[in-house]
Amino acid sequence: MTRFTLSGRRFELWLALAIVLLDQLTKALVRLNVPLYSSVEIVPGLLNLTNVRNTGAAFGILNAVDFPFKATLIAFIATAALLGVALYAASLAPHQRAARFGLALILGGAAGNLLDRVVHGSVVDFVDVYWQQYHFWAFNVADSAITIGVAVLILDMLRTAPHVSDVV
Repeated sequence: MTRFTLSGRRFELWLALAIVLLDQLTKALVRLNVPLYSSVEIVPGLLNLTNVRNTGAAFGILNAVDFPFKATLIAFIATAALLGVALYAASLAPHQRAARFGLALILGGAAGNLLDRVVHGSVVDFVDVYWQQYHFWAFNVADSAITIGVAVLILDMLRTAPHVSDVV
């Protein structure tokens, strides 16, 4: 196992922090400038800025369900996942740059959404991409960072996975 040192992880730490700051800044701007459940058309027929709250998990799962301690339970699960990803990221070797980059994006996004859950009890989602009457789930900067981070990890795994013909 690779020993964790902060000096070798500065880029990842700064990247995760930048994601959290950009995420929180954009959410604050939406809270201040777009009334709750309202939209501002940016690209007609394609993109709106909207102000919605997600009290559930990813993609609005559990958003319409209400039960005691829902916010606490989701924040607890998100914290556990964040810690698990952070421990895994810390175990990666210095040469695993793509995986470290992807995990830094995921950590920054997860921390940004967790901060919203703890401070506000819900996550602000504001990017509304749609085509005619079909709307994708509203999302935010943190969600985008997580999605890009997962894509980077998948591409890294595909790139580094041994081929069956090489194993035999």
